[in-house]
Amino acid sequence: MPRPTLTREQIVRTAVELLDEDGLEGLNMRSLGQRLNSAATAVYWHVKNKDNLVTLAGDQVWDEIRLPDLDAVDWRTAAVSMAEDLYAMFTRHPWLVQAFATHLFHGEGKARHDDHNLAVYEAAGFAGPAADRAAAAVFTYVLGNASSAAATTSLTRRIEREGGDAEEVFAATMKEAAETAGRFPRLRSRIEAATAETTAYADAPDDTFAYGLGSLLDGLTARLPG
Repeated sequence: MPRPTLTREQIVRTAVELLDEDGLEGLNMRSLGQRLNSAATAVYWHVKNKDNLVTLAGDQVWDEIRLPDLDAVDWRTAAVSMAEDLYAMFTRHPWLVQAFATHLFHGEGKARHDDHNLAVYEAAGFAGPAADRAAAAVFTYVLGNASSAAATTSLTRRIEREGGDAEEVFAATMKEAAETAGRFPRLRSRIEAATAETTAYADAPDDTFAYGLGSLLDGLTARLPG
């Protein structure tokens, strides 16, 4: 039987904290046991292995996404709210973006989110497979945008773990990228504009995510029947 000094809820909550701090590569049963003031072997009374733990942690964070009341707001307001919350959740927990490539998430937290998300697009007028495609299109858009932040976080950890200075590495890389881009007219014009505005080359405008999401929802609206 599981030992009474630990609960699976404690273990999963602590695993989320470690994953947020150290990423997938930093999570192991020994560090988790130390954080819990318990032997690593005690963790195995509650979870099968690291992959099982990542799956449980990944499912828990889906509860952070609000589920709008469809009797109180229109479908598009609800869709924007859920997409923005999803993006915020991914950026708070960048390890989850990476984990999608290696883990299957199928717990109640994600299922609750997915079910309500489908209800949003059904409320818009999409039915059956059309609602599935609409929800999937928005999810893929959000995940793609969040992947950049997740990659930056992961790379920063790796550089610092190897004793480097992430800020210096990024600055040197962007300088090289700007030099390469300067040989192409359209990219060069953007470098010059960024210099004039004292912003970094390749920085996206602040409203890029909202602009893309709005454009995607406009396209979905145009596909509504009738």
